[in-house]
Amino acid sequence: MTPGSLNALRRDRELTALAGGERVDLVVVGGGVTGAGIALDAAARGLSVALIEAYDLAYGTSRWSSKLVHGGLRYLAKGDLALAHESAVERGILMTRTAPHLTRAIPQLFPMYRKTSRGQQAFIMTGLVAGDGLRRAAGTPASVLPRPRSIPAAEALALAPGLSPKGLRGALLAYDGALTDDARLVVNLARTAASRGAKILTKVEALRLDAESVRARDRLTGQEVEIRARQVINATGVWAGELAESVRLRPSRGSHLILASGAAPIGATSVNVPVPGENNRFVFLLPQPDGRVFVGVTDEPTDGPVPRVPSVPESDVDFLLEVASTAFTRPLTRADVAGSFAGLRPLVEGGGRSADLSRKHAVVTGADGVLTVVGGKLTTYRKMAEDAVDAALNRSGLLAGPSTTSRLPLLGATPRDRLSTVDAPPRLVAKYGTEAPRVAALGEVDPELGLPLFDGSEISAAEVVWAVRHEGALDVEDVLERRTRLGLVIPDAEAARGRVRELVDKSLAGLV
Repeated sequence: MTPGSLNALRRDRELTALAGGERVDLVVVGGGVTGAGIALDAAARGLSVALIEAYDLAYGTSRWSSKLVHGGLRYLAKGDLALAHESAVERGILMTRTAPHLTRAIPQLFPMYRKTSRGQQAFIMTGLVAGDGLRRAAGTPASVLPRPRSIPAAEALALAPGLSPKGLRGALLAYDGALTDDARLVVNLARTAASRGAKILTKVEALRLDAESVRARDRLTGQEVEIRARQVINATGVWAGELAESVRLRPSRGSHLILASGAAPIGATSVNVPVPGENNRFVFLLPQPDGRVFVGVTDEPTDGPVPRVPSVPESDVDFLLEVASTAFTRPLTRADVAGSFAGLRPLVEGGGRSADLSRKHAVVTGADGVLTVVGGKLTTYRKMAEDAVDAALNRSGLLAGPSTTSRLPLLGATPRDRLSTVDAPPRLVAKYGTEAPRVAALGEVDPELGLPLFDGSEISAAEVVWAVRHEGALDVEDVLERRTRLGLVIPDAEAARGRVRELVDKSLAGLV
């Protein structure tokens, strides 16, 4: 096994060491993008670190994002230049240095119809030009994210053939960053941290925290353990208040629909449709590599207990379909919807609408000495992690140098211009980067592993075996929901379930 391999055998060995009294510098609670980012930042500085997660890597909000790496245009429109600049900088780091293999530039089309006022068109273009200024200030080259421009109606229709041509004057075309898969980013962060010595322990639930210890339960065996550290960091996102009573969050629900292939013919270009009556809010249609299209996103406050897996209410389905349909020849209907998902953003409590709450992050110290990371968003996970580790060093007296993660490639990363030279199918390269040949080799050694999980699926059995041996998948749901994302469309998940169960059981047995 390579140093970055996560699997059941490594988990058991490392959990046994912690239960036996081994003390680490930091314990991070929460296996989302923030927690995994903290684990990597700390390990890269030479600190000993253990991350515990009650369920699985990317189990919560981190797998329910829009899968965009935003440049901060929305925050610029609200006058928050600092947050917009931070977003643009972090986007550039992801796309050019740390994860070129997991990111791509995606064209963004803003169709302009006769009903679109000249003032609104000018407002959008001004924002896009300002956003391009952020790109330049962040040092992201135009070869990665091209400059925005106006295009004629004919070009807009060529890019997105499903658009309604009636009254179409033209369009504005810009570019932003997108992830191949948000859950895969989290898994890569955790594996890169593991390659630096971090202990990454899923299905270990925190029961009680204080500044220097965590009482936890192994959810596989029921055993309770005490994990000792010099500093504990709570990075449980929208659930942070369950472990830190002083934390007050106001969750915001972001709902997305998954349209079946062909339902919205937009090619490889995302389409942004303005929400009626709103100056700076859009419903976007985001094409996926498998031909499906994501439609999002809502931004609604939620009250009451935080569910482990949020659902999309019928009102959000109606809203997204209605707004998106205004720009297409054929109205979108519920028959076009193949699936849906929703995530809860961990926004800091404040007044006003959920859509207006700041996406800034903060690291707060509780009366018990536990550090809790609140707020933030996926794009700026690395800066959140850096700030959290800096705070831990200040509070605990631990000695370590400054963060190095802005220059640290994740496992599988290579410069963007070299990705096309990786000797593996492009679909695998987009998921695994330079590790793609190793995944493909599993299917070459055993032809059965080279076969798709079911008819019509691109995902092979080899990817399931890789997930168990190297990516920390411990059961069928880990594979379906977070390593392959087949769980996004229920019929796909059910078609694969039997074969995945067989492969998981066999792979786990082979680790013993």
